[in-house]
Amino acid sequence: MKDTDKLRALIPINSLRSENFQKLVEQTNIERVPPKETIFKTGDTDVDAIYLLEGEITLSGQKGSSDRVVVAGSEDARYALAQLKPRQYTGVAKTEAVVAHVDSEQLDRLLTMDQTAGYEVAEIDVEDSEWVFSMMRHPTFDKIPAASLGALFGRLSPIEVTAGQAVIKQGDPGDFYYIIKTGTAIVSRKSDKDGKVVMLSELNDGDGFGEEALVSGAPRNANVIAKTACMLMRLSKPDFDQLLREPLVKNVSLPEAKNLAQEGAALVDVRTEDEFSRGAIKGATNIPLYALRLKARTLDPKRKYVIYCQTGNRSATAAFLLSQRGFDVSVLRGGLNAMGHAAPS
Repeated sequence: MKDTDKLRALIPINSLRSENFQKLVEQTNIERVPPKETIFKTGDTDVDAIYLLEGEITLSGQKGSSDRVVVAGSEDARYALAQLKPRQYTGVAKTEAVVAHVDSEQLDRLLTMDQTAGYEVAEIDVEDSEWVFSMMRHPTFDKIPAASLGALFGRLSPIEVTAGQAVIKQGDPGDFYYIIKTGTAIVSRKSDKDGKVVMLSELNDGDGFGEEALVSGAPRNANVIAKTACMLMRLSKPDFDQLLREPLVKNVSLPEAKNLAQEGAALVDVRTEDEFSRGAIKGATNIPLYALRLKARTLDPKRKYVIYCQTGNRSATAAFLLSQRGFDVSVLRGGLNAMGHAAPS
């Protein structure tokens, strides 16, 4: 029997929808353990849910209590071992064993998505349920509290546009955030200097746009025109702020930013090249906000990032863009202006 089949029989993993089960499998660490090796100890406070897939494990508790042996394939083995934290038992491999380390917080999140968003999705539109579940696996929504997902999708409203129709016009105020359900759109910008229109990117199914003006409060900085007939889902600015912006844009203080940097987080300055050249935080990399969409693919998705600008507005937009793509991002609250005398000159 394959490890994935064994995982599928475990509790409460067996109640996950197939899509979320596959997501959990991708993040699960399967480990082969030799006899007599300690797998966990009494008092451990790790976040793993540890399951026995093969072999036998001895659980030892407090002095005076008898040991218990868990055998793979038994009813006891369908549940996580010594699940209460701090752990009440020490687990030692009695024979060679195979164990699965599952992130219990991620498992709980996926279960919540299935068991709360599931019925809320059914109330939105049965025909849209598969699209909604597919979008729930998109990095944009990965950090949204599961209890809020049903409300978010319930507030999205559909809008159809024809090929060649302008969805967003450069210079207009921000009013909606858009997600492409089906179709293709082109992002372009007209230069203030020479009036030339430059194509910036092409957007397809599942892509979102329009967040820059909503996060920064500035006018739209680009045009978005439908290349084909499109079905769009849009979210109003108040709903965007409440359900998307607040969960995705995480602000940190200067001391917190320093701690993150000491732990290996990268500093990214999203001001223009000219601003950066006049002074920046030591060790920071300059990726201007206008270039972030293109350069995001060069960033390490496994690394944490602290984003800053002069005031915090551009960095909040940058954080939203990177969070949409699955990055772990924090914003220096208030930007360089909040640093006072500590700001670079």
